[in-house]
Amino acid sequence: MFLFALAASLPLVLTAFAALWGGAWGWLALGSVTVLVFCLDRFVARGIVNADPQAEFPGGDRFLVALGAGHFVVLALALRGVAGAGGLDTLERVLLAVAAGLVAGQIAHPVAHELIHRSGRAKRRLGRLIYTSLLFGHHASAHLHVHHVHVATPADPSSARPGEGFYRYALRAWQGAFRAGLAAETRRHRGAIWRHPYALYLAGAAAMLAGAAALWAWQGVVSLGVIAGYAQAQILLSDYVQHYGLRRAQAANGRAEPVGPAHSWNAPHWCSSAMTLNAPRHSDHHVTPSRPFPALQLAPEAMPVLPHSLPVCAVVALVPPLWRRMMDRRAARWRETGGAVTGDLAS
Repeated sequence: MFLFALAASLPLVLTAFAALWGGAWGWLALGSVTVLVFCLDRFVARGIVNADPQAEFPGGDRFLVALGAGHFVVLALALRGVAGAGGLDTLERVLLAVAAGLVAGQIAHPVAHELIHRSGRAKRRLGRLIYTSLLFGHHASAHLHVHHVHVATPADPSSARPGEGFYRYALRAWQGAFRAGLAAETRRHRGAIWRHPYALYLAGAAAMLAGAAALWAWQGVVSLGVIAGYAQAQILLSDYVQHYGLRRAQAANGRAEPVGPAHSWNAPHWCSSAMTLNAPRHSDHHVTPSRPFPALQLAPEAMPVLPHSLPVCAVVALVPPLWRRMMDRRAARWRETGGAVTGDLAS
């Protein structure tokens, strides 16, 4: 837990410092989510360590709640700083905006993702509020009621199709997940319309925009749009990379086979995994969604493994021809065999 706490908390703290004081703190905040993680992943060797899959982590939920509360503090400070109310110069505001978007997409998102999978109503609500603060509240519903049900099938908007570039995917997935999540929640909803989850997402987003406008005028609205938009891009990139080109086979009755370890991409890199709360151990999360993040398992012989860490692959995905060259043969092999990839395609 110490490694998770350090890796996830440090960028939050540095981004808060960048919002308050600018200067070198902006470079440190940005570097902590990018250069530092890349170097530690690449140059500090650490074998694959799997915790006991049945282990419980009583401090894990408290840690998630603390990080969730920290997200709102950092987001408020970042909005103030990027809007110009903190006295930062132009370069400091740009650095802060990029760092805040990365922290929201790579730390606050995994925190919210873990919280919406928890059993307690208050924790699930906190996770939904985190997504709503990023103007992306529908992701909570679409993830639980669409993505986990239909992952690696054409019915899931968040599962990237073979050969599909990220930019085309992002447009399709954002709209598709919004509509599919709305349909799923409407089927489930009982009670007053104002208590419908989507009513709360939209009202929360409107409140965020109104609050930013009241506090920092149009600059506040633009700042929220920039930070939230960049965070949403990180979330979409994460889904794109972790499910690109993988498909569940169709059974004789037309139904998809059960979700298995071969239906998500994984990464063994220890620092980026710690920072994102083991999000790169994605196969096990889909097979056992209730398992606490510190206990997620990784078995490279049975699970598709990305050729680079998740953040590096997300950067490569921004160049579709390069991404397809790197990933299409790997994805095709897993679709054909459903088993371990060997030789030069294994890493």
